[in-house]
Amino acid sequence: MKNNYQFTIFVLDTYATMHISFEQIIKRVMEKQPEGLKIKREIGLIGGISIVAGTMIGSGIFMSPQFVLSYVGSPGASLLVWALSGVLSMFAALCYTELGTIISESGGDYIYVLRIYGSLPAFFAALNLIVLSKPFGLAAMSISISEYALVPFFPGCAPPQFVVKCAAAGAILLVATVNCLNVRLAIRVQVVFLVAKVLGLTIIVVGGIVAISQDSRIIMDNLNVETSFVGTGTSLSTFGMAFYQGLWSFAGWYNLNFVTEELKRPEVNLPRAIVIGVSLVTVLYLLVNVSYLSVMTPNELISSNAVAVTWGNKVLGSWGWIMSIAAALSAFGSLNGSLFTGGRIMFVAAREGHLPDILSMAHVHRLTPSPSLIFSTTIALVVLMSGDFKTIVNYSSFTSWFFYAITVSGVIYLRIKKPDLPRPYKVFILLPVLVIGASIFLVLVPILDNPQIEYLYVVLFLLSGILIYIPFIHYKVCPGLSTKLTVLLQLFLQVAPAEKNV
Repeated sequence: MKNNYQFTIFVLDTYATMHISFEQIIKRVMEKQPEGLKIKREIGLIGGISIVAGTMIGSGIFMSPQFVLSYVGSPGASLLVWALSGVLSMFAALCYTELGTIISESGGDYIYVLRIYGSLPAFFAALNLIVLSKPFGLAAMSISISEYALVPFFPGCAPPQFVVKCAAAGAILLVATVNCLNVRLAIRVQVVFLVAKVLGLTIIVVGGIVAISQDSRIIMDNLNVETSFVGTGTSLSTFGMAFYQGLWSFAGWYNLNFVTEELKRPEVNLPRAIVIGVSLVTVLYLLVNVSYLSVMTPNELISSNAVAVTWGNKVLGSWGWIMSIAAALSAFGSLNGSLFTGGRIMFVAAREGHLPDILSMAHVHRLTPSPSLIFSTTIALVVLMSGDFKTIVNYSSFTSWFFYAITVSGVIYLRIKKPDLPRPYKVFILLPVLVIGASIFLVLVPILDNPQIEYLYVVLFLLSGILIYIPFIHYKVCPGLSTKLTVLLQLFLQVAPAEKNV
């Protein structure tokens, strides 16, 4: 492989001679192009756990409890939704683990669909991840960061939406900068914030235990088996929406599969990190929800704009502001992990020819996929301008679970079509069947029980991707223009092609 520093010097020399024609610049760059950079395997078991648990524990547990309770109508049903959300997330994560040890490439859903079902389905999976699922997730997390961070500055009232959006945009830009600078720095940030968020949730759990020990009447009111299900709704649509909110809080169980090529010993560390991370988060979430219900009445929880802050004010008194900081830090860690993995999706999709070549390149010094990270950040900022937390979660969950079902079906397909493939990890065959069934429920029930035109808009948007796929990907229209634009951006961003790290 040619020296990457020589390429950097060449880039600077090219800038210094911009008086030559653009065609000559292209020719010189193509002649001097590095053959391929290698993104290093920097993520160990602790880093893997921090990516799984760190992206799962974020804004959801601090924003979604009131929505889950308002949809289902009773504390008992709410806790049941949280428990089943954890179980379903674990089952889906184990299915992804089998796929990740068979197809040891970065890219998660996209790369699995590509290798199993082919180019066109993979393009739609990439379109969902790049334009809907990941950007919507980043926007929702950034909103929760800003709302919690601003609570101490606006006591007794909600902060203005313009201020919330500006603070959210600042959080996205800060995280993008960290991820573009250094992979190790991004992983260290993830580990540090995982410790901080687990500590914050532990405070809530311990506070709930103390509250119950001081006043056991709350058990009779909110958590008694005989009365806790009183008022439970019967609409399938509302339960589907409740699961959207609950499962959103567990979103992140799949993130380690997006960076498999950067994981040390993936055949060992991938299953270990996922099992440990998802189990830790499920137990914490159930205990935290019990703590919320041990301190607040259902009506107080539903009406709260910031449930952790309301809990903190009731339990910690004048120190309640600590919970707003803990929630903001938690969401910031999740935002960091989600952007870290989201940039890799574009990186892999571009490497496979489904996105412009520039997005498959890495910085020649920092070895980070900076073009794809910049593009992810840009889309997230666009989504942020027009969305609110609840709407963003519902619509992104709708499309996400459709593609989770397609991806998980690949486990069954490979068992039938390619039974002799080496499988370092093998999941019980009933689990993918259960995940697919749950996914179908989550996609269809909200539409059939309470149809809304917005779901049709989302579907039409995804299907419109065929207008891009046929001319620009299948038939490769205007390759010359694409090459010129790629080289120009390459010069500006100081990036070069990256090789697979399998």
